[in-house]
Amino acid sequence: MEAAFKERGAYTIADEMHRNVIISFFEGDNDVMCVNGKVRVENGKISSVFLQYSDATYELMDVKFYNQNKQNPGISNGISEMIYTADGQKLKVVFIEQLRPKKKQFQQAVIPDDL
Repeated sequence: MEAAFKERGAYTIADEMHRNVIISFFEGDNDVMCVNGKVRVENGKISSVFLQYSDATYELMDVKFYNQNKQNPGISNGISEMIYTADGQKLKVVFIEQLRPKKKQFQQAVIPDDL
């Protein structure tokens, strides 16, 4: 997923409630669990995170979270920096709807066999 953002870029993340984000929890060395959610962005930083349940309801992630510098996590190119929680979880927020579309590709010409 990060590769697509690196290749295509992302639109600016506005200060508002963003629905339809993907929250990626990092477990161990290579395990990632992704859930749907929504987040509030204020002054370019993530201020609150809500996790979505299978019945389409949301619940506030009611745990203190911060970036590496113990501040509200920032966002770069449509993905938050690594977020750490007070109870030891690591996660990132992916603003999937802000991903720029793929660049148009040229239509290849078909050359007739009789040339």
